[in-house]
Amino acid sequence: MTAQSAARIAEVSRNTAETQITVKINLDGTGQSKLSTGIGFFDHMLDQIARHGLIDLDIQAKGDLHIDGHHTVEDVGITLGQAFAKAVGDKKGIRRYGHAYVPLDEALSRVVVDFSGRPGLVMHVPFKSGMIGEFDSQLAFEFFQGFVNHAFVTLHIDNLRGENAHHQAETVFKAFARALRAALELDPRSAGMIPSTKGSL
Repeated sequence: MTAQSAARIAEVSRNTAETQITVKINLDGTGQSKLSTGIGFFDHMLDQIARHGLIDLDIQAKGDLHIDGHHTVEDVGITLGQAFAKAVGDKKGIRRYGHAYVPLDEALSRVVVDFSGRPGLVMHVPFKSGMIGEFDSQLAFEFFQGFVNHAFVTLHIDNLRGENAHHQAETVFKAFARALRAALELDPRSAGMIPSTKGSL
């Protein structure tokens, strides 16, 4: 099996006093998902990553939701980031950069990602509501911060407009998925090559 056709799959478990999480991913999937975090809207957002990123995603999480959703959401981001780092491997042949604009009714978001090997997050999303169902909108930042720190990516997220917090969040997660899909696509013109002048990422 060549590097270009090697399966890009991973399974990572993370267990703490606050959460117990297992993530399984296939970066070259068909968008299938099996999600259970105990937070309905968060599952809905994770499903956007799977469907629009064409990533098979299985996330099973049990957390201290009797306190709030913070630890669960953040730790899912951390574990998902670890799984991405493991599945993408040495990054040979990937396009590296990806971006997407996604609208939903009045809302529009832009996400740009770089599998740079350097964690960094810039996020501007002025949510119009503090809560979306049982999901605290502040936790979107915690999810993406956990992800970038452990996937070793640079991520810029901008909600350009939006009046409905559900729409704002959904455009962010869909654009994130589309940007991931673009960045992780294997480029036949650079098969086996590291997409960096440094020779490593």
